[in-house]
This record gives sequence, C-alpha cells and structure tokens, in this order.
Amino acid sequence: MKQSLQLKMGQQLTMTPQLQQAIRLLQLSTLDLQQEIQEALDSNPMLEVEDSFDAPATPNDEFEDGDYARTQEIAASSDNTSDDFNESYTSENSYESSNGESFGDDSFGESTFAESRLSESEGFGEADNYSGTDDYSESATEWNEAIPAELPVDTSWDDVYQTSQSSGSTNFENDDNDFESRRAATDSLYDHLMWQLNLTPMSDRDRIIAMAIIDAVEPSGMLSVTLEDIYSGLISEWDDLELDEVEAVQHRLQQFDPCGACSQNLAECLSVQLNQFNSATPFLAEAKLIAKQYLPLLASRDFRQLMRRTKLREDELSEAVSLIQSLNPRPGDMIASGDTEYVVPDVFVEKREGRWVVELNPEIAPKLRINADYASLVKRADSSSDNTFLKDNLQEARWFLKSLQSRNETLLKVASCIVEKQRGFLDYGAEAMKPLVLHDIAEIVEMHESTISRVTTQKFMHTPQGIFELKYFFSSHVSTDSGGECSSTAIRALIKKLVSAENPKKPLSDSKITDLLGEQGIQVARRTIAKYRESLNIPPSNERKTL
Repeated sequence: MKQSLQLKMGQQLTMTPQLQQAIRLLQLSTLDLQQEIQEALDSNPMLEVEDSFDAPATPNDEFEDGDYARTQEIAASSDNTSDDFNESYTSENSYESSNGESFGDDSFGESTFAESRLSESEGFGEADNYSGTDDYSESATEWNEAIPAELPVDTSWDDVYQTSQSSGSTNFENDDNDFESRRAATDSLYDHLMWQLNLTPMSDRDRIIAMAIIDAVEPSGMLSVTLEDIYSGLISEWDDLELDEVEAVQHRLQQFDPCGACSQNLAECLSVQLNQFNSATPFLAEAKLIAKQYLPLLASRDFRQLMRRTKLREDELSEAVSLIQSLNPRPGDMIASGDTEYVVPDVFVEKREGRWVVELNPEIAPKLRINADYASLVKRADSSSDNTFLKDNLQEARWFLKSLQSRNETLLKVASCIVEKQRGFLDYGAEAMKPLVLHDIAEIVEMHESTISRVTTQKFMHTPQGIFELKYFFSSHVSTDSGGECSSTAIRALIKKLVSAENPKKPLSDSKITDLLGEQGIQVARRTIAKYRESLNIPPSNERKTL
C-alpha cells in the first residue's frame, strides 16, 4: 500500500439548491403551489403580493392590439448563479406560436395551432417584478440589475429606513382563497341519524337500542351485523329483552332520512322504500313481490323466469322493474361524508377565429413581486448581520420568482404541444384521440421525459370537451389494418359508443365488439376489449340485458 496522485476526468450532474427548488415547484399541484407561495411570503420579507390598485389604470396598447404571443424571457440576474441556472434549466428559445417559431426540429408554423401567450392579466412579467406590468417604479428597476449603488458606504440603517406600509399582504384576504370554508367536512351518516334520533321522542330503553343499531350502520346505510347479534349484545343488560323490541326500533329507524337505512340486506332496504309510495302507485304490488322474493332473478336479468314465476306479462314486468330501478340501493351515499375535492384548471384552451388558443389560468397563484422599500435598504459594502439578512432574502426572492416563471413557461410549452398533437380530440371528441407518449413531447420541447411527467401530473386543462388532467392525453396505441395507429382512449370511446347504441334485448358481447372494431380496421383482442370495458365500468352483456 502506498499513497499516490491520480488525474481523472469525468462528468457529473450537480443539483444546485435553486434548481432543486425549480423542480419541486414544477411538480406541485395548484393547491400545493398556493400553499408553497404562502409559506414563502411568511418567511421572506422581500416578497409581497401585488394589490389590484398597483396595476396601471389604462391597459397597455401593445396587449390591446392582440400581441399576446410573446413569452418573456427569464430576467438576467447580476450574480453568476443566475446565468448558471438559466443554462441548466430554462430553454434557450421561448415559444411563440402566433408567428410559427418551433421547438427544436419540429415547426408549428404550418398549422392553425394554438396561440400561446402570457397576458398582462396573468401576471408574468420580469422575474423581479412578478406582476405582469412594465410600469413599475424606478426604485424597482434600480435594484433589478444589481444592489443599489446610490447609497453611501457609511449609510446607517436609520438614515435610509422609512416607515411605510407595504402594498402587499402576506394574508390571502380574498374569499376565493378561503380553503378552510370550502373544504369543511360535512356530517357523516352516523351524525345524521343521531341528530334525528335526538329529535325523536322514545323511552330510554328504546333509545339505547337505537344507538346500538346506529353504531352498526355502514357508510352505505346497511347494517354490518345482524339484528340477532345486536340482540345478543343487549341481552346482558336487560334479561327481559326480546328480539321483537329490537326489530320494532329498527323499523322506526328505517323511516329516518335517508329512507331504507339500518336495513340488513338489499331486499329489506328496497321494500322499506317501496312502502313509502302511495298505495295507488301502478305496479307497486308487483314491485314489492319482486323485491322480497325474486331479487336474485332480477340481478341475473333472467326475465323469462321472472315472468313465469310472477305470472306477469313483459310490459307489466317492465313497469315493475322500472319502479324498482328508481330506488336507491345505497341510501347512505346520499349523505356526504368526505371532503369535496375541487379541480382548478391550470390551462385554458378555446378556439378563436379558427385557431386553438392556449392560456395559463391567471388565478392559480397570486401576483408576486419584490418589495422595493426593503430592497432599497440593502447596502453594497456592509457585512453587518442585518444587511446580510436582507441580501440573502433578496437573492432567495429572486430565485423563487424565477422558479415560478420557469414553471409557468414549461407548463405553457407542454400544454401547447399537447394541444397541437390532439387537435382532433378538441374538434371531434375522444374518438379522434391520437396515440401520444411522454417521449414525443420531450423531443419537441427539448426536455427530459421525467420533466414532462412532473409537468403533466396533477395539472388540469379546461377544454370545450371538459376538464382533463394532462396525463389523460397520453395513451398507448393499437395498430390498424391500414398501417396506422389508434389510441387506446379512442378505442374506449368507440366501445362506449357501441354499447350505448346496442339493442337492450340483445346486448353486444365482447366478441361481437371485437368483430365490429375489426370491420373498422382496428385489430383488438377480446381480452383487451374486456379490460377496456371494465375500466369504463360497463357490466358484461348478460348484466346489460333489459326488457
């Protein structure tokens, strides 16, 4: 063993903290991004929210003339780390769809494609003034390029500090951001039944029995145990308790809202709901008979056997079955028990003058900028703790704003490419969806597939066809007889269309759907059709049969 010196050459990827922050912001959903922005506002005094009255009173003529196709470049920073970040993360050429500039080798100039823009209302301006306006004050532009140079070296803190109220606010006072009230949990089925029980007059003994029954109710409204089990659990408390008492209390609870809850099985639940109908309702007796005795035959769609046993004609059986189908087999689902998840679209797509226009949602995040009052307090040649604190926060604020702008530029690029590839879907629906994988978009925008995956996860696009996650537009392909490719999403749409147009008396089997698609030049195996049908929650042919 001995010591020696060796010279080696190698390549290695170094992830700077700024680049890690940009990647983390890139994969955040809308709600998570708003929370991240709020945390940055709380921790960094250099950041502030631009109020609406800070915007210029008159709109810029440049934007009125329709010049929205400009995607502003990331503002250059005075330090070397800014250039390092721009080279490692952002694209060299910003995307401009209105004049036909391209990503890499693919050009969009020949298509009537999606004009993508960052408008004044979207609030994406210079990196240090994230307000979307060009008319910010001179004090903001002075420290935009470098630390303020007009302050003397020996200037003290008190000489330059001015008491002023920041135009921004670290609190979202807008009602649109009141997430707590929006996401407030509703009462569960248990609470709903207990509330009605407290309003119902009954003896203490019956109330204890009722509470034992409600404790055994599942979220669907059905009992998780039998009445005999509940009775055996209460017999130790009262020796003279009888099963009829428990059944009487159960029948009373079944009249609560929702009707049919606290039932032991589906037949009992449907029978309780049928008892609420007026006795003069047509075919009510036949429906009760089927619900009590022949529900398994109805579940298996054996209508011939049903007609033989109930001695009903086909039209009469059809009316009775329609009455049963109007009931709720899971009454507990009527009571919401979970938080409502709201989908906020990140991108809007609409057609204007024959062209698909792609825009970012201006409401997904507040408009941020650097506080000019605090930035003017930074002194060039001062190494005090206060000045170091301001310098560090100013640099962090700049990087945070650049990361936000880079996130929005990348999201706009990817969304624009998806719209260009899936114009058929936007015009004609899911049947015109084309096969698309992450690699196709990654080549166009000259980014890695992992970056495209981060951009398309939990990001939503609002289109005339509905709101879809960006992941929805990526699907595998199936070869056709003509040598082309058909998207799996389009095949699912065709299956759904064929099932909706089938004869209800003779529903299409998976083999028949395979033959029909083969006539259109799409060769798909029967097991693939079954897999797609199950993903669409379409039951098999024997369960789709109706009168």
